[in-house]
Amino acid sequence: MLELQSFGRTGHRSSRVVFGAAALARLSPDRADQVLPLLLEFGVNHLDTASSYGDSELRLAPWLAEHRDRFFLATKTGERDGDAARASLERSLSRMGVHHVDLIQLHNLVEPDEWEEAHRPGGAVAALARARDEGLTRFVGVTGHGTRIAGMHLRSLERFDFDSVLLPYNFALLADPDYRRDVEALLEVCQSRQVAVQTIKSLARRRWSDGSEGPRFSWYEPLRPGPALERAVRYVMADRRVFLNSSSDLRLLRPTLEAAAGAGPGVAAPSDEEMERDAAELGIQPLFDGAGLERI
Repeated sequence: MLELQSFGRTGHRSSRVVFGAAALARLSPDRADQVLPLLLEFGVNHLDTASSYGDSELRLAPWLAEHRDRFFLATKTGERDGDAARASLERSLSRMGVHHVDLIQLHNLVEPDEWEEAHRPGGAVAALARARDEGLTRFVGVTGHGTRIAGMHLRSLERFDFDSVLLPYNFALLADPDYRRDVEALLEVCQSRQVAVQTIKSLARRRWSDGSEGPRFSWYEPLRPGPALERAVRYVMADRRVFLNSSSDLRLLRPTLEAAAGAGPGVAAPSDEEMERDAAELGIQPLFDGAGLERI
């Protein structure tokens, strides 16, 4: 079973691995229903989806009809206008068949023009705060990708008291001293204010190359099951300030949960030498470079 930890100041003790429900985006209902027993087997009690994740919200609806009280439920909206963000949240509630979510998140709020629109009077932040006051959500968070996002999250937290943040976190990305400095500054602020921190891309290997073969269940090439994946999971889990969101590649869910279940308190993080060796042998590279992929 996975270790539970307080999810910021929400009062919920979430599993250290959050189920990334983007993995349900293109699954049939029957195949999606096969995932629920695996989550229950490992004690996963936190679901993270988004309005833009294909059929993910629809696939969660049957689970929630029978097991709503088992899960902390989070979704996202990419809208920046207040009315559009409110409509997006209401549509998500309808698709999942619930009266409220535990967390609504502004999805990938990194571009300055979108940031200004979201935070203006009548923007998405104010609309979601009103939705919280009305009981449609309990908490409001913000997410993002790319090398600029830790700095943008700090800026967001100066403007609004978000309950959670989400950002990329893995050894290759944190090898960039500028990104690592921003991440550490963000983690310090979040710890002092009890803001929950979720991490993504922990199992990323590199961007897909032109010659890559086989099915693609994420926009990047992930690590395959094995010792390197287990070390990547342990690397994230060793930081007690963060949660690990599972990959959109459903084939990695059980290996991730098994690795995380064995990475509880007292289990040492992999050494930098081990992580550097994995990077060299597997060609692990940072996914983001400050350019076009920031918007993904």
